[in-house]
Amino acid sequence: MSPAVVPPVGARIRQARLERGTSLRALAREIGVSASLVSQIETGKSQPSVSTLYAITTALEISVESLFDVRESAAASPLGTSPGTVLHALAALAADPGRRIGPLVGAGERETLELDSGVVWERLGRVPGAEVDFLLVTYRPGGSSAGSGGLMRHGGTEYGYLTSGELILTLGFDEYTVRPGDAVCFESTTPHRYRNDGEVPAVGVWFVSGDVQ
Repeated sequence: MSPAVVPPVGARIRQARLERGTSLRALAREIGVSASLVSQIETGKSQPSVSTLYAITTALEISVESLFDVRESAAASPLGTSPGTVLHALAALAADPGRRIGPLVGAGERETLELDSGVVWERLGRVPGAEVDFLLVTYRPGGSSAGSGGLMRHGGTEYGYLTSGELILTLGFDEYTVRPGDAVCFESTTPHRYRNDGEVPAVGVWFVSGDVQ
């Protein structure tokens, strides 16, 4: 994903917040963070952790997938993007209600989200109408799905397969060490957290299906 093709996460969050009629302070209060953090996320000065991102999308009643989706930006340009910009033009070219990513996605063509908690999501494909995030996920050394160290929960069912590195999965009151070749699956409403305590990146393929709001 080139930043010129998919609008910044913060711009989409701010757009969704304004469309919902929620003030910045109200959103911050609802998800349990400071208003200044929400402002920094919206202006691109800070990237949200995975748990904060899920909390924001849940509060705004939007899907995590919508933060990737180019066609939404053509319907309503993100704040700060005028119709004459390259971003708007590229988004308009990709504006197809039946847009899919694939069937083949080259290694250099993936849409990417980098989060400040040390996690990188790369979209591997998308089929219109399918409620699933199909992702290559990288946890950098010291990376965690929740920057604050707390557990996260969200809608859907989670499936993951680790290809390299090592992850510690906290699931409810239990803790598991996930190694290359190991797979995990659970209801994402169960409080959980992934963290990489190792010295090399942990990489795997993840599917999060169902009502991912």
